[in-house]
Amino acid sequence: MRYYLIAGEASGDLHGANLMKALRAEDGAAEFRYYGGNKMKAVGGVLDKHYSEMAFMGFTEVLLNLRTIFKNIKACKAAVMAYRPDVLILIDFPGFNLKIAEFAKANGMMVCYYISPKVWAWNQKRVLKIKKVVDKMFCILPFEVDFYREWGMEVDYVGNPLLDEIAQFTPDPEFRKKYGLEKELIALLPGSRRQEIERLLPDMLSVTAQFPDHHFVVAAAPSFDEAYYRQFIKTENVTLVFSQTYNLLQVAKAAIVTSGTATLETALFHVPQVVVYRGGAISVAIARALVKIRFISLVNLIMDRAVVTELIQNDCNTGNITVTLKNILQGPVREKMLDDYRELSAKMGTAGASQRTARLILNSMNSAGRMADMPI
Repeated sequence: MRYYLIAGEASGDLHGANLMKALRAEDGAAEFRYYGGNKMKAVGGVLDKHYSEMAFMGFTEVLLNLRTIFKNIKACKAAVMAYRPDVLILIDFPGFNLKIAEFAKANGMMVCYYISPKVWAWNQKRVLKIKKVVDKMFCILPFEVDFYREWGMEVDYVGNPLLDEIAQFTPDPEFRKKYGLEKELIALLPGSRRQEIERLLPDMLSVTAQFPDHHFVVAAAPSFDEAYYRQFIKTENVTLVFSQTYNLLQVAKAAIVTSGTATLETALFHVPQVVVYRGGAISVAIARALVKIRFISLVNLIMDRAVVTELIQNDCNTGNITVTLKNILQGPVREKMLDDYRELSAKMGTAGASQRTARLILNSMNSAGRMADMPI
């Protein structure tokens, strides 16, 4: 069968790659084309566009890059139409993917959505559009099932794909030695998008002088080169590593993490963290007016309480990061966070989201009569 997948950022690339592996295990004749990244490319198939050319963060940034976004959407529609997949699989990235879903549905394609848009956070009426243009929705947060049901849409909860990736991870026992890391480590996870890195990495690095007994390690995104990151690093107790995030979290004492999927990954590795976020002033003002949730980090959202400290906008500064980081390096705040992490891990369940999703996609295709000649 022919599959077209669209992932617009690093986390989508990760989950898309795992789903492709699972689809291939279920369907030996699977063929792939996609918008994605290096992880999906490593699985096989044809990469039509890399996510690094597509991700824009915040309302203002989107407005400033509308021409590029519309150009990307037009190109993607043409690529999907030319390939004519048996199923289109959209992975998060709603601003882009819902437009592609509408186009694909109008052209008679089956549309599956893996990792729900965060419609529960703002503009909930988008569910009405989703019901029209998406055939099957696969969710990775348990509370999303009840949310969609309230809007008259049945969805499948498949578990969280991060558990798949973590289950497959084998720590490198030589990681510390390779990079000459002898002190206790503080991981810096500044995100994978240029706007995130340029706004938040300087804040993260601003505290390094306050912790001379620790070594800071930046988890760098492979879509940028070393020279790009070096412009931000001014002190000696900072090391840069590429594509080593899980090895870093495996040995880190604590972490400073940009809000996003990485906050949940850090928690699942049981690394105490402080969550930071800084966006454009206009974008954040609009978001605060529209967003209807109490927290920005996945850890706090899933637990429905403040497990990790969130430092947003002006609160994201050297003083606040320093105080919060000291509190999670030792003492009762750290111990309470580790207890909460254990509860979170139990709530998240077990690995297998990718396999469950692949089987549900194939079953849906079979039910729709698109795989009549293929045994499931």
